[in-house]
Amino acid sequence: MMKSADIRDAFLTYFSEKDHQAISSSSLVPGNDPTLLFTNAGMVQFKDVFLGADKRDYQRAVSSQRCVRAGGKHNDLENVGYTARHHTFFEMLGNFSFGDYFKRDAIGFAWEFLTSVLGLPKDRLWVTVHISDDEAADIWINEIGVDPKRLSRLDEDNFWQMGDTGPCGPCTEIFWDHGEHIAGGPPGSPDDDLDRYIEIWNLVFMQFERDTAGNMNALPKPSIDTGMGLERIAAVMQGVHNNYDIDLFQHLIKAASNIIKTDDLKDNSLKVIADHIRS
Repeated sequence: MMKSADIRDAFLTYFSEKDHQAISSSSLVPGNDPTLLFTNAGMVQFKDVFLGADKRDYQRAVSSQRCVRAGGKHNDLENVGYTARHHTFFEMLGNFSFGDYFKRDAIGFAWEFLTSVLGLPKDRLWVTVHISDDEAADIWINEIGVDPKRLSRLDEDNFWQMGDTGPCGPCTEIFWDHGEHIAGGPPGSPDDDLDRYIEIWNLVFMQFERDTAGNMNALPKPSIDTGMGLERIAAVMQGVHNNYDIDLFQHLIKAASNIIKTDDLKDNSLKVIADHIRS
């Protein structure tokens, strides 16, 4: 079993060796964006870089960002404790390119990390691309070698935006198949909201800025923004399908159960307590 801390370290090490600058997690209260109450994604501290309003002395970055999603567009609050995969607080592992590499390298890095570093079986990984993104589909099928049967083309689900305004672009997502013993269908199917196929990594091809009038303006340099939930990939690596069964949650759930005198460690209330303690 690979502990969550070891997965985090492996991710940061892998991308550091690919010439990415390791950047510390920024504050949960963003200092550069009055539209956000909490930092809800790894790209928040780099928003001005994507927009061309700020420059760094590096073009590649990697981070493990602490995030909170408790309201607004990216809001999972009502699902917390009642699904296998939603949290208010979570860590987002991310690699970023500011006008350096783009789709081909972003996809290649993600695939190599999952299959070579973590050793995940290729035939249990599914991918989605935006319905208009022939380039990404071609890379997945003809360069990476993904079976076309395990690639879905979706519309709104594969277009990422930070909010009503700001950086945005098409994305490709990587899913893990937990197996036939878990209910659910592949991405794009009527049953894709169940727990068998879980999104583990989102690669955003940051190409546009949406303004207050809804116009899509091209960014100065096409960039990459990726996010992989540590808790989700930890569930995969620890052989469980429910995030609340991983090492990061179990000690909190057991401590809470001792306090309230219950032996039912699957109680949803305990999951909510553990999640909110982390937040």
